[in-house]
Amino acid sequence: MKQGARSSATTGTPGAPRVREAAAAAPEPRVPAQGTPSAAARGEHTHSEPPIPAPRPVVQRASVRGQILDALRTALVTGELAPGAVYSAPALGERFGVSATPVREAMQQLAQEGAVEVVPNRGFRVVERGARDLAELAEVRALVEVPVMLRLARAVPAERWAEMRPLAEATVRAAATGCRATYAESDRTFHRAVLSLAGNAQLVRIADDLHRRAQWPLTGPSRPPGRGHADLLADAAEHTALLDALIARDLEVVRSLVDEHFASAH
Repeated sequence: MKQGARSSATTGTPGAPRVREAAAAAPEPRVPAQGTPSAAARGEHTHSEPPIPAPRPVVQRASVRGQILDALRTALVTGELAPGAVYSAPALGERFGVSATPVREAMQQLAQEGAVEVVPNRGFRVVERGARDLAELAEVRALVEVPVMLRLARAVPAERWAEMRPLAEATVRAAATGCRATYAESDRTFHRAVLSLAGNAQLVRIADDLHRRAQWPLTGPSRPPGRGHADLLADAAEHTALLDALIARDLEVVRSLVDEHFASAH
């Protein structure tokens, strides 16, 4: 596929003058035999037609940028990209085996999300956050998600909640690995699925952005110990307990579990 794209690119617009010169130097075209359709009649290109440039590989480039963005997000969650450190796009590109361009584009996306900040002529600095930042994020998430969760608990039938059991169990398996990045992704997947039942795409997008920000590691003298294996398992267990309460429509237990879930985030 890539070879075809490169071959087409070399015969695009830059090569058009050579094609026309060859056509001018060629002898008069032969008249096709009677009963034989001409090239134009067959729908084929003729020398008088301008060449069609090959499509730009937008999909491939977007794919590379997306892969780099996922890799950088994972490095943020695990702390591999250290808070306060400055990273240049060329250095990260060499590390990932790509050019600096997709890295720079991915870092600019992370800058929009608040994960990094641009340092002119140097690169991107990973934002430093303290316990207060995490507590504020947990508070905002609770304000957004708790009322929606309680409304859904009253309206969504038990069988719909039961369909989400595999997602809750997936968070338990992810927590068992002890990998923060693996658990972070499954955790957000579960929350997105629950909130999607409200039928509000903007709500899901905003809540997921807040959730992602809450998963970045802290730094500074007030930094608490990182969430260990037991913490991840306890967090995942709350998902299955929440589903049990939602299926039973026990609103008091639902409220208690959701409040505890957000409180444990800090």
